[in-house]
Amino acid sequence: MADRDVRDSAVDALTRLVRDIPDFPEPGIVFKDITPLLADAAGFGAVVRALAATGRDDRGEVVVDKVVGMEARGFILAAPVALALGVGFAPVRKAGKLPHDTHQVDYALEYGEAVLELHRDAVAAGDRVLLVDDVLATGGTAGATCELVRRCGAEPAGFAVLMELGFLGGRSALGDVPVSSLLTV
Repeated sequence: MADRDVRDSAVDALTRLVRDIPDFPEPGIVFKDITPLLADAAGFGAVVRALAATGRDDRGEVVVDKVVGMEARGFILAAPVALALGVGFAPVRKAGKLPHDTHQVDYALEYGEAVLELHRDAVAAGDRVLLVDDVLATGGTAGATCELVRRCGAEPAGFAVLMELGFLGGRSALGDVPVSSLLTV
């Protein structure tokens, strides 16, 4: 299947299967619920193939060494993307959840601050890393994850996301890291 067909199939799945939940987790927020997408094998497969295409060059060759997913929905997407690319997966977690030596980054959330961690040996110096998550909003989590990857001596090669909330300007938090969004809302 051509890259355009893969992307079109993924976008179709997103528009059909992701539902808006108003006032969750608090009033005024419209939560993008991906659980119906995850429950649909064809739709889930389509988005995994489309996200994995971000880790390949124009010839279809894999150009990344690892895939990193952010807690928690990013794990669900990043792990099968890593398998599709034939590379390893590394989780970025909230503080205190990883059992080994970690790098930590404090970052701003929409409603406060938080800390993310990545095992110091999760990615190697010189690795090209694809970051995968479900939604790019303000870019706080994505920017902090890029910093964690860099602290390991690796390079954030790209950021692949199901949906980008364009009105929140999250791309600006990623600097020159290329962003591939299947759907911008």
